[in-house]
Amino acid sequence: MLSQIKTALNASRNTLLQDAIGAASLAVMLIVALHLPGLI
Repeated sequence: MLSQIKTALNASRNTLLQDAIGAASLAVMLIVALHLPGLI
C-alpha cells in the first residue's frame, strides 16, 4: 500500500504543487475578505 501511495505521489507531483498553491491562494483571499469590513 505504501508503494502505491509513493507511485501516485510521484506521478502527480506537478498537479499536487498546483493544488497546494491554489489552496493557499484561496486561504489568503478568504482572510483578506474577512478583514475588509474592519477596514471601512
